[in-house]
Amino acid sequence: PGQKPPLTQFSIQPQDGRQALQVSTRASYGNLVLDTPGLRLAAGSQLRWSWSLERGLTHSDLRTRDGDDVALKVCVLFDMPLDGLPLGERTRMRMARSISGEHLPAATLCYVWDRLLPVGTLLPNAFSPRVRYLVAASGEPAPGPWARVERQPASDFLRAFGQEATAVPPVLAIVVGGDADNTGGQS
Repeated sequence: PGQKPPLTQFSIQPQDGRQALQVSTRASYGNLVLDTPGLRLAAGSQLRWSWSLERGLTHSDLRTRDGDDVALKVCVLFDMPLDGLPLGERTRMRMARSISGEHLPAATLCYVWDRLLPVGTLLPNAFSPRVRYLVAASGEPAPGPWARVERQPASDFLRAFGQEATAVPPVLAIVVGGDADNTGGQS
């Protein structure tokens, strides 16, 4: 809400003999959303993708608001019931939904490529505890082969939000994106 240009750019480009989604940030924010309302994840369900990072964000740091940017992310938006949230969070979610006019997810799990934190690190977004980051790739960009990622979103959801939910809720959407709006960087 309230995002002003520039926006993250998405395009399909040939790369390494295949078509690839290119995500380009320039002091921008943006997500490409695949709606999946009501999608139920069975235990052990896999989410798989390959990614390659040509240029990272030199000043990102997911532990701070000023550095809260990611060059690449794949997110799963869960339709978690609000009754498991603390009262303050529940109230904020209801207000946000009312103001935006959208059914905003109460739980978002983002798999990110981070330059600082080791793979497997789980941490809350600096702006909202409704978003949790799970580092799926780490380090500076390097030309070379695509990094393959395989995750079990149901298990990862319980790891990230298990203190607020005992069951994995339906998936609202899967998102691919990148952002550099806080650092003013380019990836």
